[in-house]
Amino acid sequence: MNIDDLAWQAGAHGGVPPQTVDLLLAGGHLGVVVQAAGERGDWFCARAAARELCEVGDFEQAWGVMKPFADSGWLPAVSAGADILLRWGRVEEASALALPAGATGETGETGEACRVYAEVLVRAGRVDEAIAVLEPHLRERQLLSALVEMTEGKGRDERVLDLLVPIAEEVRRHQAEGRSHLLWKALDLQAAVLERSGRVDEAIRILGADVATRRYGPENTVESYAELLARHGRIEELRQAVTGGHERTALRPLVKALEDAGRAREAETMLREFDDTSNHPRFRRSCLMELLARQQRFDEAVEAVRSTFEEREEGLLYSAVLMLAENGLHERALQLLEGCSAEFVEENLHWVPSNRWWLMGETGRCREAIAEVEAVPEQPFVDPATTMAWLLEQDGCEDEAIDLLRSCAGRNAATALAGLLIKQGRPAEALAAIPGVTAQREEARRRRDT
Repeated sequence: MNIDDLAWQAGAHGGVPPQTVDLLLAGGHLGVVVQAAGERGDWFCARAAARELCEVGDFEQAWGVMKPFADSGWLPAVSAGADILLRWGRVEEASALALPAGATGETGETGEACRVYAEVLVRAGRVDEAIAVLEPHLRERQLLSALVEMTEGKGRDERVLDLLVPIAEEVRRHQAEGRSHLLWKALDLQAAVLERSGRVDEAIRILGADVATRRYGPENTVESYAELLARHGRIEELRQAVTGGHERTALRPLVKALEDAGRAREAETMLREFDDTSNHPRFRRSCLMELLARQQRFDEAVEAVRSTFEEREEGLLYSAVLMLAENGLHERALQLLEGCSAEFVEENLHWVPSNRWWLMGETGRCREAIAEVEAVPEQPFVDPATTMAWLLEQDGCEDEAIDLLRSCAGRNAATALAGLLIKQGRPAEALAAIPGVTAQREEARRRRDT
């Protein structure tokens, strides 16, 4: 196995795309997926096949699929392989597989490798050893989060806090001096561990003080604070956050907390009353639309945001269209798009035409949409072939769609073609339609260079 190819597949969703693998498995073609994992060195096929085999208790075959990938040393495959071995009851083999190279005196130990090893140790019941493995690497932000995640429910919260609190206090000192700190996430993590250990009031007090003194990093700690308050029904503190300069971050959690408390009407009144005085009126309208939609009041939800539809910045037409479509109201969503001015459509070619054609397909106007696609000059935001193929499929013309896609080059067309072939019970042809990793990487290089 080529580690570089595996990493590229994972990062670019290359090889056989995950959605294609899922279609194959849904169609009962596990054997084809297993074969593709071995013959093509396909990571997504291997991962999904191993998962399916484990689900039915066939750990031996699952390990047979994953072993060549795990033997490469690529960490995601090592982690997946160790998971299979653990589920199979082969704990020592799982630990040996995940053991970082540096732990045996060789070079190559990394924080990420230690994270994988620590996860295996935790699952094997060796939590204290896992913490010891991670401890030297807690200056790596991902490892700090991993420590908190993998120790949840393991009875080690005090030990975790012993490691977290000094880092969190260091962050606070840096920020008090006007300096940034890469481990700002320690503030949120400290509160999370306090909360899960039952010390909710302490978590709220500490994180609230951080918010009040503006001690937070690029990911706003206010969000963690607001969500913490919402989980525990602290409505008044949430109101204070909303009115104290954190409206955009704390408003949605406040609305949820009111809903959870059976006070949805109060939430609606608040959103309507503050609309004209808000520093973020469009955001409030968005929250109101979401609240009304959750109550199945779709016409009112649309009216709540209609005045923003053609605004250049923060217009909410797209959100309204998606809200209606997600609730099965495709015709109503299409009407909103058909009411757009020509100027608005011209300024929003990146989403209006493609969504219009999708909605036309969902409402039985496939041929009309196809005619529009054919009549429109080539656009940088639309793939005409895959768009027309989907419309043909919606119109019941699968063979015509397949013929169209076979005549097209490119990864998108290949993926769409594979999906149609799977639907027709032709899994081998579907896989053959998808280029190998080498060809896909070459295509990606050509696109990048043009």
